[in-house]
Amino acid sequence: MARLYANENFPLRVVHHLRGLGHDAITIQETGKGGQSVPDESVLEYAVAEERAVLTINRRHFIRFTQDATGDSLPPSRGLRPHPPPPQTLTMALEDVP
Repeated sequence: MARLYANENFPLRVVHHLRGLGHDAITIQETGKGGQSVPDESVLEYAVAEERAVLTINRRHFIRFTQDATGDSLPPSRGLRPHPPPPQTLTMALEDVP
């Protein structure tokens, strides 16, 4: 299953749904960084260090950080759109994750 890191703006109900499906999902609040206006760059650095994918509604900023760091862009969102995706849509997007 996927190792996931939910940013502050990501719906907690979706995180709980993903956990129920067996994914290893943690939130920024659970790491003690909630409510601290942690910069998106720091969120991404933490996720990379912990080998987790970031769950966020703020996708555009993370695409920019990835492009700046690697010169590459992130893969397509597979139909996910912000505000927030329903748990079933996210579940379908994660089906191929080992």
